[in-house]
Amino acid sequence: MLLWLSEYLLQFYSGFNVFQYLTLRAVLGVLTALLISLFIGPILIERLTHHQIGQSVRDDGPQSHLSKAGTPTMGGALIILAIITSTLLWADLSNRFVWIVMIVTLLFGVVGWIDDYRKVIYKNSKGLPARYKYLWQSIFGLGAALWLFFTAQSPAETQLIIPFFKHLVLDMGWTFIVLTYLVIVGTSNAVNLTDGLDGLAIMPTVLVGGALGVFAYVSGNYNFAEYLHIPYIAGTGELIVFCGAIVGAGLGFLWFNTYPAQVFMGDVGALALGAALGTLAVIVRQELVLVIMGGVFVMETISVMLQVASFKLTGRRIFRMAPLHHHYELKGWPEPRVIVRFWIITVVLVLIGLASLKIR
Repeated sequence: MLLWLSEYLLQFYSGFNVFQYLTLRAVLGVLTALLISLFIGPILIERLTHHQIGQSVRDDGPQSHLSKAGTPTMGGALIILAIITSTLLWADLSNRFVWIVMIVTLLFGVVGWIDDYRKVIYKNSKGLPARYKYLWQSIFGLGAALWLFFTAQSPAETQLIIPFFKHLVLDMGWTFIVLTYLVIVGTSNAVNLTDGLDGLAIMPTVLVGGALGVFAYVSGNYNFAEYLHIPYIAGTGELIVFCGAIVGAGLGFLWFNTYPAQVFMGDVGALALGAALGTLAVIVRQELVLVIMGGVFVMETISVMLQVASFKLTGRRIFRMAPLHHHYELKGWPEPRVIVRFWIITVVLVLIGLASLKIR
């Protein structure tokens, strides 16, 4: 929006040309989303508290979590508002990738909002039944996959890149739709499973989102893409503005979500952010790198799968409780220790993922 305004004003003053630079608009996207979060956050928390929109806590979880009951939830709406507003202000709205990722984020946010609403209004900690939640996630995820497949303008947009190998690229054809569906829906649920401790999910989201912004920028720049031996995909560079908005909104939310949390993001935030990361990774063709950088999300998801499978097959549990962060809590780790150590793991994994740009 402001990009169009700057283009119009350029005829009156050449200095407005500075807004054509992606890096500047990415920085402004970070700052705008951050300021929106910091400014609206206290207002939102006050309104949520006033309307008694508080978190329901499972009685079979760690006892330390019982004190969290009643803490305002659905704070993820603040994150989505900050991301979308910042993107609309600073991104090129003629770019199809920008609209795809914004719409996916909003749609998955709606699913999360309904889930949170049921938890708050009906005081049911399980929220929206899993079959309905998965149904709508599948519809939206499949829709995004089809949209990306049928609007692809070059073969590179549907090829699978193997990280750390210079020329190992696989033509996927229709299997691209299946992979995209799995990445978007899987990442959405993985972030949601990770969102169980104060600040645990939002910081890895910020780190991975920022790293995907780097991938978006270099894959959308022909010279960088050629130098790094990654596919050049015209238009992906604009996604750095969206990624910057994720970073800004996430850091602003963390200001209130850090231990002890004043507000929780809820499913409205977790499902939306996970879907956004998955969609970004697909667009910049870095699905496998997402698995590396989002290793915390992956191991949280695998812990749940292993726990369920083991209990159904043998009647025994592998972990004291799943997802994995609860296992360490029940082993006696203080909540802040679990959170910060998972953050540290994410920093290392993100650096490994970024290294794949050069190590080929």
